Amino acid sequence: MNTTANVDAHSDNLIKRIFTDPTSEAFRVWVGLVNFWIFVSCISLAGETVEPYATVHARLFDIIEYAAVAFFTIDYLGNLYFAKDRVKYFFSFWGLVDLVSILPTYLMILNLTALQGTKVFRVLRVVRVLRVLKMARIALQQIQSSVRTSNPILTNLRIYFIALFSVVMISSTLMYYVEGSLYSPDALEHGQALLDEQIKANPLPADAPPEASKFMPTDPVSGNPIPEDKRFYTSIPAAMWWCIVTLTTTGYGDMFPLTFGGRVIAGITMLFGLVLFGILLNIVGKTIMVMLFGESLKDEDSAPATREAILRMMVQREWISEHRAYEVELMSEHDIKERLKSF
Repeated sequence: MNTTANVDAHSDNLIKRIFTDPTSEAFRVWVGLVNFWIFVSCISLAGETVEPYATVHARLFDIIEYAAVAFFTIDYLGNLYFAKDRVKYFFSFWGLVDLVSILPTYLMILNLTALQGTKVFRVLRVVRVLRVLKMARIALQQIQSSVRTSNPILTNLRIYFIALFSVVMISSTLMYYVEGSLYSPDALEHGQALLDEQIKANPLPADAPPEASKFMPTDPVSGNPIPEDKRFYTSIPAAMWWCIVTLTTTGYGDMFPLTFGGRVIAGITMLFGLVLFGILLNIVGKTIMVMLFGESLKDEDSAPATREAILRMMVQREWISEHRAYEVELMSEHDIKERLKSF
């Protein structure tokens, strides 16, 4: 009986460590699995926009999405259950990120009458890319937990590539759905059908050019036409090439947005490129100082941890209670030293 109780208690503690203790091995394994499924689901999302792969491998893409959402659901429920304030977590930014990572897929599975329509489903699909922000939340958790690695440069590089991957995925997906959706096969077919009906009702003049009977997508804000040779963002992978070039250089000029929405996204992407470039320069600078000049990776001149930080860490690891931590906070340094002598 005691053995069963001990096993149950150990299992409960293991599950709790997975969601609350960034210093535990269980937490790190779980984080690795979450990051893996985020990466796979984002690549799958990009693959869904490339023909003929989207049609040929539609079933495979669905299986990947459902498996990833099942995993993210467990992660969301675990974070919600073990949160200190569940209501606060539910309405917090990171709580909403976790919810958004699974909600669109469930809505599409339910196929509600209110959601019937191409535009609504396209919005739900693009929202799924925000699950990449879960990577940023995990990186932030590891930083805030005061976990120290043997090689801070590798930690900084990991955070940099997480940020880079997040920006590339979000910017590319937004560019594809904001500008690329205007000349997607469905949009062109629908626009041509409307134009054909209009021509039937009001025939074109005899001297009208042949192009007049062909649908031309336009920017909904400026009204500028988008000619066939300027329709660059036909898939998310195509938009990724534009995004990487925009982030790393001034651009080759082979791909550029024509619409107002596309240019807004491009401007924000360029600003993120400057931020990422600054972060990379900082990492490269530290690496050069270590490799060429033998500078220590550890900051020897850093200030010692405060009593408040130490007590917070002990409460997080459940070594002492919050009430006991408050009592220690009020004690003098002499009293603390005397208490430690009794251990």
